Amino acid sequence: MKPLRILVVMDPLSAVNVERDTTFAFMLAAQARGHLVNFCTQDRLFIGLDGRAATTCEPVEVYDREKDFYSLGAAAEVALDVFDAVWMRKDPPVDRDFLHATYVLDHAGPRTRVFNRPGALRDANEKLYALHFRDFVPETLVTRQPARIRRWLEQASFPLVVKPIDGHGGRGVFLLHADDRNVPSILETLSDDGRRWIMAQRYLPEAREGDKRILLVDGRPEGAILRVPTSDENRGNIHVGGRVVATTLTPREQEICAAVGPRCRADGLAFVGLDVIGDFLTEVNVTSPTGAREVLALGGTDVAEAFVRHCEDECL
Repeated sequence: MKPLRILVVMDPLSAVNVERDTTFAFMLAAQARGHLVNFCTQDRLFIGLDGRAATTCEPVEVYDREKDFYSLGAAAEVALDVFDAVWMRKDPPVDRDFLHATYVLDHAGPRTRVFNRPGALRDANEKLYALHFRDFVPETLVTRQPARIRRWLEQASFPLVVKPIDGHGGRGVFLLHADDRNVPSILETLSDDGRRWIMAQRYLPEAREGDKRILLVDGRPEGAILRVPTSDENRGNIHVGGRVVATTLTPREQEICAAVGPRCRADGLAFVGLDVIGDFLTEVNVTSPTGAREVLALGGTDVAEAFVRHCEDECL
């Protein structure tokens, strides 16, 4: 098999958590299969005078150890159409700089495959994309008007979870109870007094048991982990202390994957992380979903290798 030439667009390598970083797992898997991996940060992308998208990048070798886990070769300016694949793995937030980087990646050239597709990264808001699958999401309200959420909370017999639609990593997530006098202030702050969109969803008590991250490669589930919150947290995110537990998919979760997977494949979302609580889909993560290292460490599938094999199928 001819080696692929791969460019990974990501945060600085010095910030990588070797035990948890899915992008690092991808790089290890690609290297193990004989491919040539290059590294750059999104600020080094550009479009030259010849109209070709390009970057300043370095060849990189990675090592599965805690210290000195990468080495870089000499930096060079390289047109993106030289690469077989570009992996856009810059972590959130999906801000102006991220969006502008995807516009540059639109010009990568007809032979270069970008994973995930730049246009899909722009279109698939990680909170709102799930609403394409209404049969599988909890009751949801999206608004810039705090009064709408307050009315729902006052009329409902259950708490609400609220969060910014451009949030990530569990930031800005609040559990609201009707008798909490902090509710007006929380909603005013989250919505920036009506200037930002926020999402409210029916609280799912099963969240105490954990939220499940299901990793899809080309629309197919390849692995999953359960993230269990600590006793003093409502969030199960790993970086805020959530405990990671091995898990399998329930029939309902298989049904969710069967519904979501084909749409992801059609939209050019080759690697996706679904978040499921109880019987409900809560988010569809598309920018740089994590969990591959944890799946493998808990005895599950090598999701990173599955992703690299998919890239081979698409590029060769």
